[in-house]
Order: sequence, then structure tokens, then C-alpha cells
Amino acid sequence: MDAQKRKTSVAWLSIISNTSLVAGKLVVGLFIGSVSVISEAIHSGVDLLAAVIALFAVKTSDKVADEEHPFGHGKIENISGTVEAVLIFFAAGWIIYEAAHKLLAPQPIEAAGWGVGVMLVSSVMNMIVSHRLFTIGKETDSIALQADAWHLRTDVYTSAGVMLGLGLILAGERLLPGTNLLWLDPVAAIVVALMIVHAAWKLTVESGRDLLDASLPAEETAWIQEHLRAADRSVRGFHHLRTRKSGSHRFVEFHLVVDKDLSVEASHQLSDAVTRGIKEKLSGTTVTIHVEPCDGKCRPACIEGCLLAEDERAAMQG
Repeated sequence: MDAQKRKTSVAWLSIISNTSLVAGKLVVGLFIGSVSVISEAIHSGVDLLAAVIALFAVKTSDKVADEEHPFGHGKIENISGTVEAVLIFFAAGWIIYEAAHKLLAPQPIEAAGWGVGVMLVSSVMNMIVSHRLFTIGKETDSIALQADAWHLRTDVYTSAGVMLGLGLILAGERLLPGTNLLWLDPVAAIVVALMIVHAAWKLTVESGRDLLDASLPAEETAWIQEHLRAADRSVRGFHHLRTRKSGSHRFVEFHLVVDKDLSVEASHQLSDAVTRGIKEKLSGTTVTIHVEPCDGKCRPACIEGCLLAEDERAAMQG
């Protein structure tokens, strides 16, 4: 419950900060006539929508499994990440379209200092909030919060880029009067859009892989294999190891080959011990074990995970 409260509160923090930034950027962008600042307002608008989706996802994904969803609701976080990525692609396309028009027909920017100021505030706020989102997202293994954090971290860099463009225009007006630097504003907007597309692509890959039931990361799978190899001496091997992830929930299943003389009760206790070890290392994991006796018949599937020495294997087969 404590983890759920932390996830919900940081999601609300993201919503509040993005709401204030959308309002501030939009007002300043329209006031000074800067397409890059307006594009950043749209970017923050997408971030706001992403934060709302993230809040819904973290609230729903932690619901316990029910009759209609026996494997839980974890994939809602993956779906939310995919939806956020699609929204970012659309926003980036609109920004590029508007910036191209401004590039062909540059318009004067009034009071560029206001734009520099609001971009500075945006960068600082988003750096603070994204750091908090990353921290809670990693601690709770929430892909929705981490996706929201990537949104805001991207906004930090894009806001800095727009701030630089407006700063150069402002400096040019004072140091190089008569020099046309208005093209920097739409160019900065296009750079913003390209950075957004890059972030959206990374988010699509990360959130989509678990929707396709991809295996757990290689380091986690390797740890599970080592854990099984270091188990009780009664364990003779393992095979058919399969893993997948749904939001922050993991699913691990495998066949555990044990001494053929082991009783049902002892096999059950051994399975519980192996399961407990996996859950202690990888929280939120559902483990399914199929126990089978080692009869000495080394089938192809058994060889890779066999824990018997060659002489022991030969003796059993002999």
C-alpha cells in the first residue's frame, strides 16, 4: 500500500507541474509570437496527457487478479506507454508542420526575454519532477512512471534548446542589429520535434516488448538459472524455463527435475523454497513449477539444465 501511495502521489505531482507549464508556455508563446515556445506548450500538453494516463495506469495495474483477469492488470502500464508514444508522434508531426511554415515566412518575435524566462522555469521544474518520477518508477518497477519521467526529461532538453534559440535572437538584436536571426525560432522547434520523435520511438520499443510477452532481461534470466543451479542437492536439473513481464509483475515457469526417490511432500517443500528465493530477489513474481523425477533418460530438453556430473549421468543410464 505504501508503494501504491508513493506512485499515485508522484503521478499527481507530474499532473500539477505539467498543467502549470502548459498554461505558462502557451500564454508567453502567444504573447511574443514564438512558434518554438508554442511548440513547447504543446509538448507539455502531451506530457500532461501522458501524466493523466500514467496516473490511471498505476492505479489500475496494481489491482489484484480477478476472474476476468486471472494474470492481473499489469499490462495496462505497457498499454499506457504505447498510447503515450503514439500521442508524441502526432504532436511532433504538428510541430514540424507549423515550424516549416514559420521557416518559410519568419515573423518577428516580441519580448524574447519572456520566452527565455519561461523555458528556464520549465527546465528546472521538469528536472526536479522527472528525477522524482525516475526514483519512484525504478523503486516500484513502474513502466508508466518511468515513461512519464522520460517525457519530462526530454522536455528539459527541448526547453533548453528553445531557450538557447531565443537567447541568440535576443543577443543578435542587441549585438548585431539588422541581422536576421528569426529563422532560429522555427529551427529550434524542428529540433524539439525530432528529439520528441526519438523519445517516442524508445518508449514504443520499451512498452511494446512486454505486450508481446518478451522474456525478462538477460541479467534477470541468468540470475534465475544460477539460483536453480545453487538449489538443494535433490535438484537434478531444470528445463523449459519461460519468463515474461506484465507491467511491474513478472511470470516465471519451468520444469524442476528432482531425485526420483523424493517424496511428494519433500518435492513440494523444495518447490516452495525455490519460489521463495526468486520472489525475494524479484519482487512481484508469480512462479509456476512443474516437478518431474530424474529417471536417467537424458532427453534433449534436459541436457542444457542438467546438474549431474557426467559420471553420475552415465551411472544412472547404465
